[in-house]
Amino acid sequence: MCMGSKPSVPSAPDVQAAPQAQDDAVVSARDDEERRRRAAAGRASTLLTGSQGDTSKANTSNKTLLGQ
Repeated sequence: MCMGSKPSVPSAPDVQAAPQAQDDAVVSARDDEERRRRAAAGRASTLLTGSQGDTSKANTSNKTLLGQ
């Protein structure tokens, strides 16, 4: 039982500031990687054919199991 005294609380450690200086090589590498990922995720990365579509000849002479 507490008789009016407060419990002792340890003080919090000092917070260190984050470093503000960045190396130019690291910044350019990060920008290049971000640009490469954006280009890879664009609409053009999902297109597998050109504007003409698939121009190869379709194989329609043989029966398939599904089309019997």
